Amino acid sequence: MSGRYTFTQMGKASRTMLAYVSLFIALASEGTDVRALFELTLLDQSGRERHKVHSHFERTLDSGPYTLKYRGSMWGYKRFFKRTALETSDYLKDDCLSVNCSVGVVRSHTEGPKTYSIAIPPSSIGQQFGKLLESGKGSDVKFEVDGEIFAAHKLVLAARSPVFRAQLLGPMRDQNTQSIKVEDIEAPVFKALLHFIYWDSLPDLQELTGLNSKWASTLMAQHLLAAADRYGLERLRLMCEASLCEDVSINTVATTLALAEQHHCFQLKAVCLKFVALPENLRAVMQTDGFEYLKESCPAVLTELLEYVARFTEHSVFICKHGNEAILDGSDINGRRVKQRL
Repeated sequence: MSGRYTFTQMGKASRTMLAYVSLFIALASEGTDVRALFELTLLDQSGRERHKVHSHFERTLDSGPYTLKYRGSMWGYKRFFKRTALETSDYLKDDCLSVNCSVGVVRSHTEGPKTYSIAIPPSSIGQQFGKLLESGKGSDVKFEVDGEIFAAHKLVLAARSPVFRAQLLGPMRDQNTQSIKVEDIEAPVFKALLHFIYWDSLPDLQELTGLNSKWASTLMAQHLLAAADRYGLERLRLMCEASLCEDVSINTVATTLALAEQHHCFQLKAVCLKFVALPENLRAVMQTDGFEYLKESCPAVLTELLEYVARFTEHSVFICKHGNEAILDGSDINGRRVKQRL
């Protein structure tokens, strides 16, 4: 904030006002709604320090500050000092006055170093909902999956999944929510699905399957990806896709590729195609049962696979060709001359 102050004789005022000197402070900057407290001190120039002080710093912040709304807004005193008294006072010396102006701008927040240290714990909403699922308290819907019963809460499921929302709360909702039978999904997969809905995280897939092997975890991730797509859980689908990208292997890549094609997982599909197209992987993958399933369920993918294989073949021929030329002309693949050994 910048400002200026001015003396005026109030030329158009009444005779009473003309008998006084006025003093005003004006807002000179472009700020708006500046709240400030002022203190004006008319200095005694005789050395006796009998200064005349007008201060508002003792006022409370609720009612004390004045608001200068725009550039040119003024605050001050119309009757700051009687003219005749000022002309004969010790405040005037050589026809000059000395005035000190102190301005305190009131801000909307406290500045400076913090005097507190409050540790805010991380959100525990996932744990709280997870415990609600584990306890079964307040559950109002049950699912029968492969002979197992899972209790859940309609509002939680509806908030997380558009498919569950339509099934449980929509106009075409199931009439009998005491026990909804779920087809084409295994109980451990549905359990993992509920875990994600309530906890917002993936469960331990090895613990869920009871098998300590990567193959079992990959199989569970495949089924869980399909379930996530079925119930419109996009974040879970992407988490499963990322997990499968990291665990591509000879035994599972063909079924993962078919899954990626069926559920439109483009990045996972590209990773699988590149893996299968490698010369050292192609023959082994073609001998797996998963490759037979891929041919039957997604024949169009085989065309894309052949294109990937062709690219790798062309690349290999290019490298081989330039390698032979290097031997013949005595230079390496970058064209640099290499000293021949006898």
